[in-house]
Amino acid sequence: MEFQYRRILIYKWRAYNYLDVYETFLTFGFEVDIIEQHLPSYDEDKEFSLKLIKLLREKPYDFVFTINYFGVVSDACEQAGVPYVSWSCDSPLISMYHESVFNECNYIFLFDKSSYLFFKELGVEKLWHLPLAVDTDRIDHIIQNAADLKAYQNEIAFVGSLYERNSYDSLVPTFPPYVQGYLDCAMEAQMNICGGNLLERLLTDDICLKLQQHYHLEKSERSFSDLRLIFATTVLGFKVAKEQRSSYLLELVKKHPVSIYTNSNTHHLVKIAYRGSVDYWTQMPKVFYGSRVNLNFTIPNIKSGIPLRVWDVLGAGGFLITNYQPELDLYFEPDRDLVVFESKQELAKKVSYYLEHEEIRREIAKNGYEKVKLNHSYKKRMEQMLEILHLQPV
Repeated sequence: MEFQYRRILIYKWRAYNYLDVYETFLTFGFEVDIIEQHLPSYDEDKEFSLKLIKLLREKPYDFVFTINYFGVVSDACEQAGVPYVSWSCDSPLISMYHESVFNECNYIFLFDKSSYLFFKELGVEKLWHLPLAVDTDRIDHIIQNAADLKAYQNEIAFVGSLYERNSYDSLVPTFPPYVQGYLDCAMEAQMNICGGNLLERLLTDDICLKLQQHYHLEKSERSFSDLRLIFATTVLGFKVAKEQRSSYLLELVKKHPVSIYTNSNTHHLVKIAYRGSVDYWTQMPKVFYGSRVNLNFTIPNIKSGIPLRVWDVLGAGGFLITNYQPELDLYFEPDRDLVVFESKQELAKKVSYYLEHEEIRREIAKNGYEKVKLNHSYKKRMEQMLEILHLQPV
């Protein structure tokens, strides 16, 4: 398929990496139009669907693009006969558990390989694994022109949510004692592993039957998600992330100053310096550059992939210690490009070691930066994407 119009349409929502994608399309010579509208449902929205179909029929586009997958966009593209390209930044995408995923118009790129393998086995044909990326040129410009870098210096820093608004805390009082105890044990097991997800497997048929009596699952008729997936992801996964992140940070602050940048409630994080939230585009790169140690805790919902925070830290030239994720080994060399931990105790030990060994720490940060700059830019990722679009005609 050769591009006829060099024009694309992007449905814009609140994704952090939207602007990097947008700017990359512009550098490739595309004219880019934007459509924005709040969608109460990612599956079906008659008003938005009619609006999108009308737009696609009035003006010729090579394809429609979104970050993450939207069934309503896919159905509109299918009806209008326009290719639909999506690239995930979250996993699992509940919106993909929908009949529209089999539409002929789709070109779906997933950053999490385990999710890719699941949908491939399900029979989704136009599906590819594509890791996330970073724009080091943009970040370099921010850091080189910043006059306030000292304000973002930290011994140890974590930027991210504590997921304290998870629904588990409000739901658990409605569950019978046996179910409460079982779920507590399941989450405890999950907290003690890195680079794997046990939660769905631990939700047995018997437990799911009991949960159905207290947890109402709302979904569209064309959705094939189930209670096990939804509860493990949107309830248990967020609760585990809250407990795990808090526990790790409190362990580290026993010996070292720790800062957190978040819009979450941090009242329970005694002695940890709350630094407020930071803007992804203008402030966050300064935190990563100015902190001696940057932390990444991957939410367990992401089974194998590398979250955006990892790419962003390395792209800012920051030193990173991250929990183990299976895909890290595909792109990075541990202890050369970044540092990996597999338990709370190992994290504490490694943080202390690298704070005491400045030259080694700086060398690792330099290696990580150079690797992502050379191999993992948005330009390279989207060149792969566009090559596939040429070779796989609709």
